[in-house]
Amino acid sequence: MSHNTFGHLFRVTTFGESHGPALGCVVDGCPSRIPLEAAEIQKYLDLRRPGQSRFTTQRQEPDAVKILSGVMTGDDGAQMTTGTPIALMIENTDQRSKDYGEIKDSYRPGHADYVYDVKYGFRDYRGGGRSSARETAARVAAGAVARKIIPGVKIRAALVQVGAKKIDRSRWDWDEVSRNQLFCPDPVAAVEWADYLDDIRKAGSSIGAVLEVVAEGVPPGWGAPIYGKLDADLAAALMSINAVKGVEIGDGFASAELTGEENADEMRAGNDGPAFLANHAGGILGGVSTGQPIVARFAVKPTSSILTPRRSVDRYGAEVELRTKGRHDPCVGVRAAPIAEAMVACVLADHFLRHRGQQGGGHAWPFTR
Repeated sequence: MSHNTFGHLFRVTTFGESHGPALGCVVDGCPSRIPLEAAEIQKYLDLRRPGQSRFTTQRQEPDAVKILSGVMTGDDGAQMTTGTPIALMIENTDQRSKDYGEIKDSYRPGHADYVYDVKYGFRDYRGGGRSSARETAARVAAGAVARKIIPGVKIRAALVQVGAKKIDRSRWDWDEVSRNQLFCPDPVAAVEWADYLDDIRKAGSSIGAVLEVVAEGVPPGWGAPIYGKLDADLAAALMSINAVKGVEIGDGFASAELTGEENADEMRAGNDGPAFLANHAGGILGGVSTGQPIVARFAVKPTSSILTPRRSVDRYGAEVELRTKGRHDPCVGVRAAPIAEAMVACVLADHFLRHRGQQGGGHAWPFTR
């Protein structure tokens, strides 16, 4: 199975399966002499870790990361990157493969079972193998390394919609995201959604969601025209997250309802560059960052593993009816915020290194004729 690597100068390769002995990643291209401790990676993994609330799968995994290579103790006693590949490993400790024995030959609706089987002639029925959201733990670990390369950039994500229920943006509070179990920036919506998700969970069903991720502190100039667009790479990275079915940058699809006058991000002269009067473009123009906050949103489909019986077929062509056992999230969007932040961090770290390699320090504002 190929295509397990993404990035250009900052490259991440993930490995492992949901029910294998371990999973992890190899990060290649990280500059040397950057302080890096396992605890700095662990704090992000703890945010994504399952079993922390009734709104997530009750699979109990500590997700304890081990740094296997690419880091050593410097003269000052601190752990520092060496410039060589950084291998990170996370052991699986709470697999229950027997929960999937009854569906060994049946294709779960909404899952990748059929397409993996028809493509490879083989599929890992134990929780989906590589197609499981368990793989995203490795991405979060890689994202922690990426953040060390771009320390001046703040990346935050929040759950802004569950089903048809949206937040009230007038109540947006970033601090609230860490105060509730739903990564929700609206304290009122967080309480309402908790009751709503309880009903969904008790019914054995699931629901979709929308998340928003914002990167602040990205200077102008990152990205490249045509085939190296920053927004294209961000969209691809977010779209690669399990269950994501749509991505938009800035106003996204809402831009189709705006006039040219409404959509234009007008500018005035500023001390450190143009002062934008709006940010409909989401911080990216022509595939290159503007210096404004980069804003992206993505839609996550409902968890496909539900208790309601559904019709399907098995690999021999027989029609079957099946229920998915095991431990699953009633809304996979609840744990998607740390994953989204990690993917954005990886893309931005890659584009920072690419920009530095091509343009050095860039150009000063204002320009002289």
